[in-house]
Amino acid sequence: MALKGDRHELDTDISYFLNETAEKGQVVSISTQGSGAAMDNSSALATIAADGSGSIALGVILNDVVNIDQTRQHINWHKDEVQQGGKITILTKGFVVTDQINGTPTAGQVAYLNDSGLIGGTQDGNSTAIGRFLSTKDADGYAKVSINLP
Repeated sequence: MALKGDRHELDTDISYFLNETAEKGQVVSISTQGSGAAMDNSSALATIAADGSGSIALGVILNDVVNIDQTRQHINWHKDEVQQGGKITILTKGFVVTDQINGTPTAGQVAYLNDSGLIGGTQDGNSTAIGRFLSTKDADGYAKVSINLP
């Protein structure tokens, strides 16, 4: 579990596909861009950046992206699962409580995209600022993060 139910989704984006597995709460970046509105353009791809430095953050993913054999089982819609290669929902404005945190941030600290799609309190090279921490980590490693991307 990477996101808790305590969240506010003010603005989301459904323009991108993701061709790799991912957990809710990770930050996705632009891989390739589609043209125009790109709503059904399969070249509009997001990625979980291995290196946060220089990556353009799109926002926090709100779906678990899985790679399952759909001839044997179906997607679990109650868990917001999406099959690898499908459309994802990306939070661009709002707040989430996530455990996809790097380091030990403090409340009020600027939140940056770090390696492997994690959210950190320190900037890696020229990584993108994605918002601000609203709390410190709790005993389970979750912190409240405000997301504010253009």
